[in-house]
Amino acid sequence: MGDILSQNEIDRLLQQLNNGELDVKEINMETAEKKVRNHDFRRPSKFAKDHLRTLQIINENYARLLTNFLSGYLRTLVQVDVQTVQAMQYSEFTNSIANPAVLGIVNFSPLPGSIILEINPSIAYSLIDRILGGRGFTMDKMRGFTEIELAILMRLISQMLGLMREPWENVTTIRPTLDRIETNAQFAQLMSPNEMVVLVTFTARIGDVEGLLNLCIPHMAVEPVMSKLSTRLWFSLIEHGSTDESRKAIEHKIEESKIPISAILGRTTISVHDFLMLQQGDVLSLNTDVDGKIEVIVGDMLKFYGKPGARNKKLAIKVTDVIREEEY
Repeated sequence: MGDILSQNEIDRLLQQLNNGELDVKEINMETAEKKVRNHDFRRPSKFAKDHLRTLQIINENYARLLTNFLSGYLRTLVQVDVQTVQAMQYSEFTNSIANPAVLGIVNFSPLPGSIILEINPSIAYSLIDRILGGRGFTMDKMRGFTEIELAILMRLISQMLGLMREPWENVTTIRPTLDRIETNAQFAQLMSPNEMVVLVTFTARIGDVEGLLNLCIPHMAVEPVMSKLSTRLWFSLIEHGSTDESRKAIEHKIEESKIPISAILGRTTISVHDFLMLQQGDVLSLNTDVDGKIEVIVGDMLKFYGKPGARNKKLAIKVTDVIREEEY
């Protein structure tokens, strides 16, 4: 996304190829040569490679959550993957946006500023079609979005933003909320064109429709937590996550968990006619002897055998046998 062409530049390039002004072989030879990228020391990048690697890890987790959520929400096969994570100027990002576009302006609270979630129109139309009961087809000819379509997208994007909290929890606690949706990049000038941003590009496939999702994260939004965007810190948190204190805390939580336990006094089978004729005082013969053992079910698993009785004027079961997993 570093060398992004505008729609007008793409149209001119296609026209030159059709007219024979450009040769595909020459273009391939040029691309095969080693590329040298100019570096402007007056405007150094504010994102180190370490920061980009950490943001890639965060957004790979986010892509996994998006895949699971959208597959269940749309009831179809959805796959979301991270394609690239790179730093660029904000103007490079805005120049690459098509028209119409779906630009979700997101309040990245408690971090300052806003981030932008861009959804490619082909993916947006496919999402709308699937939500409204279609097969997830996209539009052959792009057009503007109606108020109803934008309302559907706002609800969906709000749910997608809720999934962003978990991947960021090792860095900071965030509460992203959707402020508004813009369909024109000219109305999404949230910062200076020279402001450095990280552009996370996702590839999204919904059935047979494939497109891009872009997440634009300005430097000023993550500047307060830049020290935590380090792979060393990230992996140190993972390595030290399994300590004696954490294990004891997990064991304590498990011990406090509540599980349902039920005792099966016995079983029998009767016809529907007999069931309908049952009256108060009728007796049903069970398959359990008077002195037989009673099954004790934990959750949905047979775990104990016991005998019925009473304790402190309440019905009780005395455990007589424990069923081990290998015996079950």
